[in-house]
Amino acid sequence: MPAVLRPSCWALWAAASVLDDLADQRDAQQAKREARVQAWVHALQCDLAAGTSSDPVRHALVDTALRWRLDLSGLQSAMTSTHDDVRGRHFADWAAWRAWCNGEITPWVDQVRHLFERAGAPMTLRLDRQHDYKRFIDGAQLTDILTDLSADLAQGDLLLPQEALDAFPGAEDDLRQGSWSPAAAALIRELTGLARQWVTRPAMTRGMHPGAATVLSTAACLMRAQLDAVDAAGHCLLKRAPRPSLAVRTRILAPARIRSKLAWSLTPLTVPGPRRPTVAASEPSPAADDTALRPPPPHRDGVRPPQIAADRMPAHVAVIMDGNGRWAEQRGLPRPEGHRAGTAAVHEMVYGALEIGLRHLTLYAFSTENWKRDTEEITTILEAIRRDLDQGPIRDLDVRQRWLGHPDKLPQELVQALLREEHRTRNRTGLTLTVCINYGGRDEITRTAAALAQAIHAGDIDPHLIGQDDFARHLPHPDMPDVDLLWRTGNEQRTSNFLPWHTTYAELYFTPGYWPDVDRRDLWQAITEYSRRQRRHGAVPFVSP
Repeated sequence: MPAVLRPSCWALWAAASVLDDLADQRDAQQAKREARVQAWVHALQCDLAAGTSSDPVRHALVDTALRWRLDLSGLQSAMTSTHDDVRGRHFADWAAWRAWCNGEITPWVDQVRHLFERAGAPMTLRLDRQHDYKRFIDGAQLTDILTDLSADLAQGDLLLPQEALDAFPGAEDDLRQGSWSPAAAALIRELTGLARQWVTRPAMTRGMHPGAATVLSTAACLMRAQLDAVDAAGHCLLKRAPRPSLAVRTRILAPARIRSKLAWSLTPLTVPGPRRPTVAASEPSPAADDTALRPPPPHRDGVRPPQIAADRMPAHVAVIMDGNGRWAEQRGLPRPEGHRAGTAAVHEMVYGALEIGLRHLTLYAFSTENWKRDTEEITTILEAIRRDLDQGPIRDLDVRQRWLGHPDKLPQELVQALLREEHRTRNRTGLTLTVCINYGGRDEITRTAAALAQAIHAGDIDPHLIGQDDFARHLPHPDMPDVDLLWRTGNEQRTSNFLPWHTTYAELYFTPGYWPDVDRRDLWQAITEYSRRQRRHGAVPFVSP
């Protein structure tokens, strides 16, 4: 790490360790350990508001947050996960285990990434390498679990998925009884090989700042050395945590320190100025991002949304926003003016979705086919999106913003703005707004198939047992629900390569008006129309006798 970041990285590491220790202390009952974790997290929130702490670890974390202007709300999920760890953990399969890993580690890793960004050496993550990043984190967690196996077993914990344990009959019972059997040895051998494969991701650091790349590649080397020590430990793995020898660590760290020192010496890093007195001026405590949220503005005519029964309400509405260019031409204006006018309709859709209680709204803003348009029109569309991300009126609404699409050919500043808003709004619980930019349905399915093939090659999935759920888990947003209602404006009646996987059973709704003329009442009318339809999903409708 560059010297200027080391104190802050130590502060983050210490805070994560303290929380983990509080959850694991076996000198107290479960309720008392839960209370300790909760008290520590509450004290951190108070300390952030005060700008200082009498506890040395919290003081270091508060100082880091203030000095580097970090938003610690992203740690909320990790703290909640640690709190839940007190009650013990059981994972049915690798998917459940990975979900736990994501909650445990990723938020802390994100804070380190933000430190690098603040220092002027961003640890840029490429969207087309998300699989590599996730597997690297999985590998780090699995390495840690294998290393600490003896301590966890002594506390009655075996933090491995049941799916992995069942593949080696008898291994689970043997490990819990402290017996180093052939089944237990085979299981550990299999898992160390898997972890070694996961942490070896050379593509992950391509194009990254050489200093940051050295940090990650060195971490990977150290983890492989740790896994070698696990493999060599044999039955001793059940008695103590193995460690690589000093000679091995020196062989890895000595050249890495030379490379990193050279890389950081050539990089003008930003050193933070004086600490701000309190966090209240920016992003203080977990969930602080939600304190300034406001309701959507009322419609200019004072109209209110219709009352739709909960069982008739769509969960997910997707909209093809068509007719911007034709709207402008109809008025003798250049086509780009239609896209500027269409921004107001986007705001109206969000306001209307919030007022009626819609959970998911997906908007088709720019397709992979739209690159065929005039350069000025493309520039206007993308610039309008970026400007709205920076200054738009939906920033302070209870809207979780997400982006679906591919970064190729998009301006870097737009990609960064999209990722920033995803991160900033990630904890909001109201409407989930997904904007599709540089998106194509066939492209999405092709890339998902490639990710699935990669998972098969890595041994994560048995190709003979692939189901629809496996495919869905490898989509860019696996948690996106199926579309209930697909609405297209502009008097066209086709789906245009939009969300083919999610719209298989969507109700289709087409309207003649151009997009800039639409307001929230049109969304409510579309939802009302949906509520009147009978959805059968291939079944015969029930007729009462």
